[in-house]
Amino acid sequence: MLIASEGGSSKFVDLDVSAYWWLGLLGLIGVLLLVDLLVVHRESHEVQTREAAIESIVWISIGLAFGLVVWWGFGGGAAGEYYSGYLIEKSLSIDNVFVWALILSYFQVPPRYQHRVLFWGIFGALLLRAIFIFAGVALIEKFEWVLYVFGAFLLFTAVKLVVSENDHVDPSTSKFLKLIHKVVPMHDELDGQKLFTRVNGKRFATPLFAVLLLIEMTDVLFAVDSVPAVLAVSHEQFVVFASNAFAILGLRALYFLLADMHAKFSYLQEGLAIILAFVGVKMMINEWYHIPTWLSLMVITIVLLSSVGFSLRVARGTDTIEIPEDLPPPDER
Repeated sequence: MLIASEGGSSKFVDLDVSAYWWLGLLGLIGVLLLVDLLVVHRESHEVQTREAAIESIVWISIGLAFGLVVWWGFGGGAAGEYYSGYLIEKSLSIDNVFVWALILSYFQVPPRYQHRVLFWGIFGALLLRAIFIFAGVALIEKFEWVLYVFGAFLLFTAVKLVVSENDHVDPSTSKFLKLIHKVVPMHDELDGQKLFTRVNGKRFATPLFAVLLLIEMTDVLFAVDSVPAVLAVSHEQFVVFASNAFAILGLRALYFLLADMHAKFSYLQEGLAIILAFVGVKMMINEWYHIPTWLSLMVITIVLLSSVGFSLRVARGTDTIEIPEDLPPPDER
């Protein structure tokens, strides 16, 4: 029998998740990836804004719908933790989208090939997140003091976001990229969507392979922030992984929708800092006071919507053309 309760010293839901639920979750993720790769994006093409918007709505709808499945199977407490984790991961991943844009622009990857390399990037991200999540939950269960370490790290990251300028990965100075070139024989030209190609009988990695590895490396860096943040609202591996997975699955569509809008989200960094600080404090004070899941969900939603809304409002203001007061009438020019 499946059990979902708010009991226990951890004050988070404690689920007895059967293998069938895990197989169902992994099977659903696998089917969604296959449909996306073999049906929706079978032929390489440039993803237009309208297509990206429709796909984003579909992916977000799937993520929200799975929360209802969690509610049906495990109760409202588990669903609340799922939605909180989903929102945290989704909001923190927006910044990752802009890093992808920088990497793809640096390597001049044609738009028609970008979806394929991002597909494999998402696939690798799911595997890496699973490792991070299971390791993080195992550490928390064995050493409760790790919660304070995670909480302090999130507070440090929040302060860093506010006081420092954007220090996104610069591919031109990346030591990781230089290491790739030393270890893997690289060819300078693309060969369609292939990660490897043959030149004069020798096997070389294409620039898409370097792009893929850089994308995976940046995801590791972002996971260091996002996984502890999600663990602040849930300690249940199934809930944490599901919320991460469905938030990540829609990032490709979100990339094609938002990649060129970085300047319009000028206050997103401050919003993310507030979210990280909130979940960091929540994690550190949980021993004495457990912030209810519904309150966490409300705070995260309000902060995210406020930062995006305020950014767009300021962006519209800066886009307005100001006419100098001393400009003479048209007939006098």
